[in-house]
Amino acid sequence: MEKTLYLRLRHRIQASPNEVITIGKIAQVVGNREWAEHVKKIIVRHVNSSDKNIVVLDVMAVVNEIHKLDEEINVQTIGPSQTIIEVVYEKKKISPFLFGIVWLLLFVGSGLAIMNFHEDVSMQQVHTRIYKMITGEANEQPLLLQIPYSIGLGLGMILFFNHLFKKRFNEEPSPLEVEMFNYQMDLDHYVAMNENEESMKKIDDD
Repeated sequence: MEKTLYLRLRHRIQASPNEVITIGKIAQVVGNREWAEHVKKIIVRHVNSSDKNIVVLDVMAVVNEIHKLDEEINVQTIGPSQTIIEVVYEKKKISPFLFGIVWLLLFVGSGLAIMNFHEDVSMQQVHTRIYKMITGEANEQPLLLQIPYSIGLGLGMILFFNHLFKKRFNEEPSPLEVEMFNYQMDLDHYVAMNENEESMKKIDDD
């Protein structure tokens, strides 16, 4: 009977505290159906409190557990060499007071940033000059330009980030989402290299 199995580790999974992690949860297994089902049930990790919130499983440890079942199984690995297990604990309720403080700080900070930018580029003088060029009249407070500009600034930010609260306008990711994705990939790479016990060997290790 052909015992070749193709195994592809998932990049990241979420698990609950004290959850039993099997190969079927962390990887896709393709091959002989009977052997694949046996392999998927193999336990590779039991999440406990000492694991905190991040666990890294190396593909070699997974292959080793498969060979404990049957050394004749030919395992062909494809894709990532580690799986990151994120242990998800029960979320604490957010304090309304703390939420209000954070919201206020962000609101004031972003408002000051916009005002300081406009002051640096002399936006008031620009609006005054444009108003005089269009109407031929001098006006130190050209509200005819400033009000539409303020509304357009807000609409532009909404379109730029592609979100209005939880409403998404299209499937294209926003620049913020792309930056968050890149940050998450860098973080996962760091964790995979530094939390994986198999990727580093200290001088005093056997």
